[in-house]
Amino acid sequence: MLKYKIGTVGAVMLMLTIVVAHTLLSLPRDILVVTGSATILNLIYITAIALCLAYLIYRMLSNFPGLDIIDISKLLGGKVFQKIIGIIFISYFILSGGIMLRNFCEGLKVIYYPMTNIVFILLMFIVAVCIANRLDFNATLKTNLLILPLVLAGMLFLFFANTKNFAPQRIFPILGHGITQTFVTGLLNLSAFGGIAYLYFLPPLLKEPKNFKKITLISVGVTAIYLLLCVSTILFMFSSFINSNEISPLYNATRYIEFGSFFQRLESVFLLFWMLAFACYLSIVTKFSMNIFKKITCISTKKPLIDIFGLLIFAVALLPENFAVSSKIESSFYPYLVLSVVFVLGISILCLANWKKRKKESINGKEVPNE
Repeated sequence: MLKYKIGTVGAVMLMLTIVVAHTLLSLPRDILVVTGSATILNLIYITAIALCLAYLIYRMLSNFPGLDIIDISKLLGGKVFQKIIGIIFISYFILSGGIMLRNFCEGLKVIYYPMTNIVFILLMFIVAVCIANRLDFNATLKTNLLILPLVLAGMLFLFFANTKNFAPQRIFPILGHGITQTFVTGLLNLSAFGGIAYLYFLPPLLKEPKNFKKITLISVGVTAIYLLLCVSTILFMFSSFINSNEISPLYNATRYIEFGSFFQRLESVFLLFWMLAFACYLSIVTKFSMNIFKKITCISTKKPLIDIFGLLIFAVALLPENFAVSSKIESSFYPYLVLSVVFVLGISILCLANWKKRKKESINGKEVPNE
C-alpha cells in the first residue's frame, strides 16, 4: 500500500488522531448529553466493550498477515465487492473529515475571525493539507508524532490546572438519567473510539507486525484515559454545558487557567496546537482515502488525486447551511456512521472472511487423505 512502514508509537498516535480531532469540537458535550452525571461510569463501560471489539478485530486480522480490510474484501467477495467496501470507507473518511472541518472552522470564526467568510477559513486548511500531501506521508506521520503528544500532555495539564474550579459532586447521581440511558442508549458513546477504523488498514504498514496486539490495546487504553480527562474537566466545571450549544467546551476550560499574573490567557497556545493536530488529522484522512482509491482502481500514481480529495472534503464542509446544521449532523449522524461502518460493517467482513477461510481449510483438510 505504501513504500514506508510505521513504527509502534507512530501507529498508536495515528489511531489517536480521530479522537483528538473530535474532542476539540463537541464530543465531550455530546457524550455528556447522552449520559449526564453517569458519563464517567459509562466511559468505563464502553472502554471495556471497545477493548473487546478491538481485540476481536486484531485476532481476525491476524489470520490474514500483511493484508488490510480492502485486501480481505477481495478475498471474500471478489473485485466488485472490494470496490464497494473501498468506496464505503473512502466516503466515511471524507464525510467525517468534512463535517469536522466545518465545525472546527466555525469555532475559529467565532473566536478569532468573526468578520471573515467561513469559505476562506476552510480554504486555509484545505490548501495546507494539499501541500502536506505532496510531501512524503512519512513527513505527516512525523509531524503527527510530534504534535499529538503535546496535545495529550496539554489535556493532562488542562485537567490538573483546573482542579481548583472542580465541583466533584456533579458526578451524582451515579446512574445519571437511569440504567437504560447509561448502559443501553449510552452505547452510542462507543463512537468516541472511532480511531479503531485505522486498525483495519495498519497490518501492511507496520515495521514490526508482531507489535500489532500491543498497538491495539495501548491505543484504546490511551483513548479511554484521554476521553476521561476531557469529559471529567467539562463535567466538574460546567454543568451548563451538558445542554449547551457552545462552540467548544474545552476551549472555554482553557480560559480558566491562571498561574499568578504572568501565566494567564493560555487558550491561544492550546488553540495553536489544536489547529496543528487538526491539520494532521485531515492530512491523514486524505492520505488513507487516496491509498484506498489507488488500491481499488490500480492507478499508478496518487498525485492527481491530492487536489481532488481536498476539494471533496471542502465540498462536504460547505454542504451544511450554517453551524447549527453542521453541529446537528455531527452530534446526531456521526455516531451512527461510526458504529455502522467501523464496528458493524468492518467486523462483519472480518467474521465472514474468517469463516470462509476456515471452511476452505476444512474442505482441503478432508481432501488430503483421499488423495
